[in-house]
Amino acid sequence: MYYTWYRPGTTLHVESLCPSIVCSVSKSDSRSRSKKLTETYNMRIGVDGRELFGQPTGTGRYLDNLCREWALLSTAKECEIVVYTPTPLNSGSLGDNVGAKVTHRVVPGTGSVWWEQTALANQANSDHLDVFFGPSYSLPLRIAMPSVVTLHDISFFSHPEWFGWREGFRRRWLARQSITRAQTIITVSDFCKKELLNYLNVEPSDISVIYNGISSKALNTPSLPDSTEQIILYVGAVFNRRNLPTLISAFGHIARRLPHTHLVIVGPNRTQPRQDLTKLSETHGVADRIQFLSYVEESELAQLYRDASVFAFLSEYEGFGMTPLEALSTNVPALVGDTPVAREVYKGSVLYVQPTDVDSVTTGLLELLTNTSLRHTLLTNAKPVLAELTWVRAAQNTLDVLMTAVKKYPS
Repeated sequence: MYYTWYRPGTTLHVESLCPSIVCSVSKSDSRSRSKKLTETYNMRIGVDGRELFGQPTGTGRYLDNLCREWALLSTAKECEIVVYTPTPLNSGSLGDNVGAKVTHRVVPGTGSVWWEQTALANQANSDHLDVFFGPSYSLPLRIAMPSVVTLHDISFFSHPEWFGWREGFRRRWLARQSITRAQTIITVSDFCKKELLNYLNVEPSDISVIYNGISSKALNTPSLPDSTEQIILYVGAVFNRRNLPTLISAFGHIARRLPHTHLVIVGPNRTQPRQDLTKLSETHGVADRIQFLSYVEESELAQLYRDASVFAFLSEYEGFGMTPLEALSTNVPALVGDTPVAREVYKGSVLYVQPTDVDSVTTGLLELLTNTSLRHTLLTNAKPVLAELTWVRAAQNTLDVLMTAVKKYPS
């Protein structure tokens, strides 16, 4: 048995593309607290927006939040961000456009790798962009301009067993080619930066660590009064590394001790080989107390966070991990797998457990469900952590990196 509590020492505008315009930005370290405008650039930024359509998960929400903040940043009010997608987006998907002018351009296609490497590359090259941003692991390799790519993790290098051979090969090849061409690589944690340096031939100076943020909407969401029903919540795509079978098994023990508890699992099942979680819940006799939701809208997700008593995230590997922070921002204590990146990001704001140990997880869940003092302490510890992780800061730092990439590009 093992667990530990760490104590630390919009409106969418589809417009014709216009000539380059002036954008004032600062150049500073990606962790700095304040910005001072020091330089002026003629900037038009192209963005691969594929992750925004359909049912966005982690990387889609990452890009959505960046676009929304760019549209509000005073330092970007003369910038144009051109977001390319293969199909039209719903109205309101990009931001309010009082900062940067965030525009949307449809490049018809399927959004596949072929689309990225042909149609998107051709369109970007013809649109007189100053820099291109790939927010999700890869770039169009034929673009003739400065570029920046975000790698949220490199699990396809460090854990190839989690991917089919074709998928793993495709991801590794595209990532290698993209980081070779990019002026700067963005990662979302120091842990991810260390992995990049370990597995790939990258100069440390070419990597910028920019932490993700937490939605201000979530931070301003009031929590509901306590009720007799207690909900354990999981949010995120379901991968093998996130140990949902362990969570369900632990919940089986919890359900026998606390009869008013329920488990809600939100996210598509992407396990390989596929895990039959419904059958597992039946095996443990808790099928009637577990709800599986493959996808929910933002408003419904916010309600689920408000209703939750505990958030559980038993991942063995992440590049960052946003959902426990979203839970903390709604005053929901979190149970998290004890990993280096979790210690880096969450610090002393969560209860750590061994993510594959049913006894450890069961004990941790019981602690968070019944120990009021522990819940209060963890949520108090979360306040400075959340204050540091804002999308405003992430958007400004990303904008700074994009501007710096232009200066690094061979003339």
